[in-house]
Amino acid sequence: MITLTRLNGKSFTLNALYIETVEAFPDTTILLTNGRRYVVKETMDEVDSLTLSFFQKANLLSMPHEGGSIS
Repeated sequence: MITLTRLNGKSFTLNALYIETVEAFPDTTILLTNGRRYVVKETMDEVDSLTLSFFQKANLLSMPHEGGSIS
């Protein structure tokens, strides 16, 4: 989950697994796989950074094991 801020200043958490696209219109707009859109105060770069951090913490972007298979 990532914490974002709506344009009215209220914070909310969003499951980053469901993010399909992030665009700037100029406000940052996040489109989820279910079709819902969220407009947030964070920049596209900030959303990208938060999402990357979430995936790393969830171990979804790990490096492949070096040195052969794990036994």
